[in-house]
Amino acid sequence: MTEKELLNEILNNTREVLDLIHKEIDNIIKVKDIMRDALIRNNKIIAIGNGGSATQAEHFVAELVGRFKKERNKLPAITLTTNTASLTAISNDYGYEKVFSYQLEAIGERGDVLIALSTSGESVNILEAVKYAKNAGISTVGITGMPPNTLSEKSDIAICVRTLETPRIQEAHLIVLHMLCELLERDFTKGGQNGN
Repeated sequence: MTEKELLNEILNNTREVLDLIHKEIDNIIKVKDIMRDALIRNNKIIAIGNGGSATQAEHFVAELVGRFKKERNKLPAITLTTNTASLTAISNDYGYEKVFSYQLEAIGERGDVLIALSTSGESVNILEAVKYAKNAGISTVGITGMPPNTLSEKSDIAICVRTLETPRIQEAHLIVLHMLCELLERDFTKGGQNGN
């Protein structure tokens, strides 16, 4: 296979990602509504993930706190993936499976929204955080890969990318996160549904 043929194959795979996302449009809108309602109540968005999903969670939060495309009020959001002292101390003292649930216990509040990204849907530390969140009255959103998986079953609502190919799942997750940013930005920009 030539480089050009390989790149064309990758582009064709990326087109398939859009088809996978189309199947989740209703859930994407539901997630945006859950997030919007929490933000209107002065709650916050909390995002988590491992590896590439951690960087996507961080990017998502940056777009909410800063801006995606338009100037608007800043939206309260935080990711639990960036404090290396907390990550290593909790992992060392209590085990890696507690790294997010312990942080969530410290800063999460009833009415917040937890956005949990996991391509496999089986990451133990993500599932521990979802379990804690549900018991604490925090809404849980799983953004994951091929269902059924534990994250899709344990979350209040799940956006599932129905493929086993990790790169396609990751590409779809970024598009979904950008869609959520754009929908929220519309709601919280002057002239939007909830803008000032």
